[in-house]
Amino acid sequence: MRIVSLLASATEIVCALGAGDSLVGRSHECDNPPWVRSLPACSEPAFDISRPSGEIDAEVKRRLRAGEPLYRIHTDLIRQLAPDLVIAQSHCEVCAVTPGDVERSGCETPIGTVLGLTAGSLDGIFESIATIGRALGKEEAACSVIEGERRRLEAVRAKTSTRLRPSVVTLEWADPIFPMGNWGPELVEIAHGDLRLGNPNQHSAPISGDAVRAADPEYLIVAPCGFGLDRACEEKPVLEALPWWRELQAVRNGRVAFADGNLFFNRSGMTISRTAEILGEILHGVVSETPAENIHWRWMAD
Repeated sequence: MRIVSLLASATEIVCALGAGDSLVGRSHECDNPPWVRSLPACSEPAFDISRPSGEIDAEVKRRLRAGEPLYRIHTDLIRQLAPDLVIAQSHCEVCAVTPGDVERSGCETPIGTVLGLTAGSLDGIFESIATIGRALGKEEAACSVIEGERRRLEAVRAKTSTRLRPSVVTLEWADPIFPMGNWGPELVEIAHGDLRLGNPNQHSAPISGDAVRAADPEYLIVAPCGFGLDRACEEKPVLEALPWWRELQAVRNGRVAFADGNLFFNRSGMTISRTAEILGEILHGVVSETPAENIHWRWMAD
């Protein structure tokens, strides 16, 4: 089977199921495992995503209102790659290429070969693994992968459950402010954190700064969707400019962490258990595998 994955989490899952050698194309965001970067990229953003987060948000909203695409799909390349299966996502029209994007692009891949995944919860992520496993004839491998992820998550729960449960707010966008949504609150609960703002198993939605100030968490984690660690840290001036920022106890006590939201906090693939481990490290100082500090997350410098 020849697979083009237009979703980073799906690429991870295909590889975890032992079918990485079937991948012939990827999205511009696929980066894990690292070797997949050698595959041809079949998509790219339709606008400059190096702009400040506020400008990115405004451009996304403008394009959605105007019916303009957020991504360019390289249809000629996909035709040349002749995939038997194209994987996209149906959960969010903003975060990655959708089956509708593939259809509107004019790609001649038969619609029956386009698999759209949706995952707004941990169970939804496990179902995505099972769905890909069925599509690839690797149902047994999928069951094994799911069980392994469940065990790893339960190990985080066991290591953190006897510790004090600190209050936390996690932001997946800074301008405007979006608190954590989807499966993220479940991971915070597993890591024994008291999430003060968020939308469990739902899309994240913008909130006012007053809501963050009222929550006044002991810990604040900034992990913007699509931003790696260094790019996330560039949001520091945006946050520091907020009039209430220095009132937060997390800021006063040096408990503001920036994290890789692209690879971990906002990806519905094979990094969810590692995200829970990172949360345990930030909130409790518990190292589950190897230290992630200054690799996948870091404390905000003064």
